[in-house]
Amino acid sequence: MTIIREADLITSIADSLQHISYYHPVDYIKALGVAYELEKSPAARDAIAQILTNSRMCAEGHRPLCQDTGIVNVFLKVGMDVHFETTRSLDDVVNEGVRQAYLNPDNPLRASILSDPAGRRTNTRDNTPAVIHVSLVPGNTVEVSVASKGGGSENKSKFVMLNPSDSIVDWVLKTVPTMGAGWCPPGMLGIGIGGTAEKAMLMAKESLMEDIDMASLLIRGPKNRIEELRIELYEKVNALGIGAQGLGGLSTVLDVKILDYPTHAASLPVAMIPNCAATRHAHFVLDGSGPAHLPIPTLSDWPQVSWAASPSARRVDLGTVTAADVQSWKPGETILLNGKLLTGRDAAHKRIADLFAKGEPLPVGLDFKNRFIYYVGPVDPVRDEVVGPAGPTTATRMDKFTDMMLEKTGLLGMVGKAERGPVAIESIRRHKSVYLIAVGGAAYLVSKAIRASRVVAFAELGMEAVYEFDVQDMPVTVAVDSQGQSVHETGPAEWRIKIANIPVVTS
Repeated sequence: MTIIREADLITSIADSLQHISYYHPVDYIKALGVAYELEKSPAARDAIAQILTNSRMCAEGHRPLCQDTGIVNVFLKVGMDVHFETTRSLDDVVNEGVRQAYLNPDNPLRASILSDPAGRRTNTRDNTPAVIHVSLVPGNTVEVSVASKGGGSENKSKFVMLNPSDSIVDWVLKTVPTMGAGWCPPGMLGIGIGGTAEKAMLMAKESLMEDIDMASLLIRGPKNRIEELRIELYEKVNALGIGAQGLGGLSTVLDVKILDYPTHAASLPVAMIPNCAATRHAHFVLDGSGPAHLPIPTLSDWPQVSWAASPSARRVDLGTVTAADVQSWKPGETILLNGKLLTGRDAAHKRIADLFAKGEPLPVGLDFKNRFIYYVGPVDPVRDEVVGPAGPTTATRMDKFTDMMLEKTGLLGMVGKAERGPVAIESIRRHKSVYLIAVGGAAYLVSKAIRASRVVAFAELGMEAVYEFDVQDMPVTVAVDSQGQSVHETGPAEWRIKIANIPVVTS
């Protein structure tokens, strides 16, 4: 009988969550480094360079890879010869580890979990509870897999009940383009096949805990039908040309993982869940000898990639930029923002909409006229930081507010990540506005461009309050211009054609 002390499990959970907040898995970094070397799309290559540079900075500075430090997922395989030395439930012990990790004063992680999800949606303030899965297995150890899953990728999860004769490949290839770029490719696709609806979803999530091994699989060749399917989907998804951040390019996925389970003769459940550029997971085993110790990567594990803005990038003064200036910006152009930038995301937009609906003014001091808004919920700062990691959130969630903001506030432009939907694009075109994107997965790098920060309105919303950032050379790309042209439509379309006509090196 192995005795697992409560404190050892708590410490191991807390330490692993801190570890994965700033260390990418080495397999991901190496795969992304290969993708960078092979990438032929300038826009995608620039985005990957930002992600790799951000990753190295986070490893050195022990700060989060992404401002969205995720919802915690924990898989525990508990040996049947294990006894837990605790008076609390296993869920309570795990959640104490989560609480300690997210409230760590040296590296506080953003609390994103809301209770009463269909009602008041109140932040729990410590990112608990985690989503916990427990299975009993033979043995005298506890195997633990821990992941923190960002909302941008989690929101792109898909599920379907296919007919047994339907093609899984066809469904995936039809579905991936509908996911847009909000899941921050290049990343991984986790697929669960079989069982029941909930089993398929669980397998898709669990498959994302595996190491990236597509390069070695391509070299040795498949040994079974699942490996054949992985290779087929990897090649065909990349041939879609979606590319890094959806800008068009060769690498959309670095790997495709699949788990399957026997299913009913009348059924073919298929689930698909993506992992983003902030792929975060860790694995450890407790054997009763104390808390786990995760291996620390060395800086030599990172490729020698250091992002720098192109000399042709256009510097823009946010204090003097005009509507006429904005109309000269071209899709795909790199812009370096300088000056005062307002922020706001879901909760702030809802507050503003409610005020307008009641005929009430905006809070004193909040004026969007001829300003830009950045869709962001930053991590709290530590030590001498102005702000913690502050990468963009998915802009499509703000689409329903876009026309209101452009029409009623005098807003000039927006900054976020991923594509805009047709309603937002039409509003941008009609108002001669512009939408810019920052790179999802480069939150710490972006934060270094922020030189001052203050809360302007809705302070009670925490990370969802409206801030004013003073930025210096903050790198963004024109994603939707004042004519309504979107690089998330033109980029992948262009690269689908190019990929069809050039040999793609896969290893």
